[in-house]
Amino acid sequence: MLGTVASLPARAVNPLWKWLQKTIGVRRLPWAFLAPNMASVLFFSLLPVFINIYYSVTGSDNLFLDERPFVGASNYSTLLACQNYLDPATCSRDLFWRALGNLIMFVPLQVMFMMGVALITAVALNGKIRARGFFRGVFFFPVMLSPVVVALTWQWILQRNGILNGILGVFGLERFTWLADPHWAFFWTIFVTVWAHSGFFMIILLAGLQSIPQDVYEAAKMDRASPWRVFTRITVPMLRPVLLVVFILAVIRSVQTFDEIYVLTGGGPGSATMLLVQYIYETGFAAQPRNYGLAAAASLLLGAALLVFTLVQMKLSGDRK
Repeated sequence: MLGTVASLPARAVNPLWKWLQKTIGVRRLPWAFLAPNMASVLFFSLLPVFINIYYSVTGSDNLFLDERPFVGASNYSTLLACQNYLDPATCSRDLFWRALGNLIMFVPLQVMFMMGVALITAVALNGKIRARGFFRGVFFFPVMLSPVVVALTWQWILQRNGILNGILGVFGLERFTWLADPHWAFFWTIFVTVWAHSGFFMIILLAGLQSIPQDVYEAAKMDRASPWRVFTRITVPMLRPVLLVVFILAVIRSVQTFDEIYVLTGGGPGSATMLLVQYIYETGFAAQPRNYGLAAAASLLLGAALLVFTLVQMKLSGDRK
């Protein structure tokens, strides 16, 4: 009885499949199944890219495409116009270059610490330790939290009357406004984003570690290889393809960081923690008048840089094989 009920949907659509097969033929039938997905990718992914390209070569603060005059590469030249690229104050859009400078410092530091924490955690949780499943869940838990929740939680911890200053007060130390100092604010943006996302990369690395044959480790144990030698000569080389994937994903995620920093510091103090995605958001949506063309041009420059970086990294990795 249950089998008959379960087969009712299949029987209902069976005449449609027969008609479709007869109409377009068996060889073209897979395209009928792919068509809905291809249409969604075209509409929700490719079409916005083309619209963004159009915005980047048009001007004014009008939102509708037919009301925007064509300005060519004017938006790009405005962003890139600088007398001295090492001094943002000499650029026509100094905030863009300050955000870019922050990004150039933020990404290497964040990715380095992110991969280091994820790798160490994955290796530790891959071993035979007590309550291993519990600790895996604990380290992965921040990934499931909303970035806004993460930022608000750490903002509560780091505020002048927050828990961190409360702990310092217990030891007789002076309270400190952590997010008002540019250097400390930049440090905490890295710390919070690493804390929030390292669990995701830990899971990927953990899966890579579990795919390494145990026979290799047993042979190294018989040869009395030290743990450090096993790690550097067996684990890391055999984990290299996974590390490459993690590295590329970590760089892309780092460049796109927005939510945590926007809620935690708002890009401040001043522009000390403003990154490029926040500049794009504020230029296109928060500033008055809204400059959609400039924001679109900045986003395309960022996307092109990420694409080139990914292709170069994959090419270099392919040449090493």
